[in-house]
Amino acid sequence: MGFTRAELLGYQDRTVDDLVGEGCKLLFVGINPGLWTAATGAHFARPGNRFYPALAKAGIVDHVIDASRGMSDADRALLLDRGVGITNVVPRATATAAELTVDELREGGRRLRERVRMIGPRVVAIAGITAYRSAFGRRDAVPGRQDETWDVGTGDGAELWVVPNPSGLNAHETVDSLAAAYRRAAVAAGVVEDLRSPRS
Repeated sequence: MGFTRAELLGYQDRTVDDLVGEGCKLLFVGINPGLWTAATGAHFARPGNRFYPALAKAGIVDHVIDASRGMSDADRALLLDRGVGITNVVPRATATAAELTVDELREGGRRLRERVRMIGPRVVAIAGITAYRSAFGRRDAVPGRQDETWDVGTGDGAELWVVPNPSGLNAHETVDSLAAAYRRAAVAAGVVEDLRSPRS
């Protein structure tokens, strides 16, 4: 499945449903859907995006999911069974995240906190340090586990992590470095065991 630029632009401002099920332990949060994601209805779907290769390398899933033509029922079930969910800070699709305003990111941050309270994950992993800083006013934040937890309504808070964005535009990251960061968040969430090493 391929799209022309004109076809993709037709998906500008569309929204994509969250991929979240019962028992979500690890909630990955993208900045906002890209146009390819909006066209296919699958998160991180653009060919070349390294999200699913990094999940496989980290041992979070047992194979590389190909979401470029949409998410298969089997792959959707695999993620949900593993306790992995996916949402976004801002719901509307754009060609690039640079099109988002600071106000949109801040409002998205407020909505995300409410969504997390409803879902109740153990770990929230926001993919992108710049978006995190803008959405939550944490200008000095660094990647990794943050010094706050978010209320999930059960008495225990969700750990907040900032992990690298898997977009190909984030050129200094590799599948290996993404996998290492995602694995640390997954271990904290109880999705993978601490003793396993990332796949080689």
